[in-house]
Amino acid sequence: MVSEIFSTCENTLSPVWAVMGMGVIGSLIAIGIMIALIVFVGLYIYHSLAWVRIARKMKYKRAWLSWIPIANIAMILQLGGFHWAFIFLILIPILGWLALAVLGIISLWRIFEKRKYPGWFSLGIIIPQVGWILYLIAIGLAAWSDRK
Repeated sequence: MVSEIFSTCENTLSPVWAVMGMGVIGSLIAIGIMIALIVFVGLYIYHSLAWVRIARKMKYKRAWLSWIPIANIAMILQLGGFHWAFIFLILIPILGWLALAVLGIISLWRIFEKRKYPGWFSLGIIIPQVGWILYLIAIGLAAWSDRK
């Protein structure tokens, strides 16, 4: 009789523990998403502020474009000496994206050289995983320090 009671309790409690475990996992996933969102927003603000500063130093009239997601790429192309209309390459899958990436790297090279930094800083964006960190450091240097 006692063993039946314990087995009944175990059987009824297992789904409760499973649900509680799912709640913990769900909470951890939600916390991870919130942290990722905060990091993303922080990096977006840093990126935009750096490009506003670079655009102003290069006497670009519409530096505020760095806050608008696709327009900031067009601004970088213009600062690098290309026409803004090359941004429409983004509409062509794969080959257009590749061409736009090459134009973007060339633009970054020219921008860094105009700001008197080595053009090869722009190649950091190609390196997997570490490249974006190098890119953020490079635009930070170009934005907030002056070279003579």
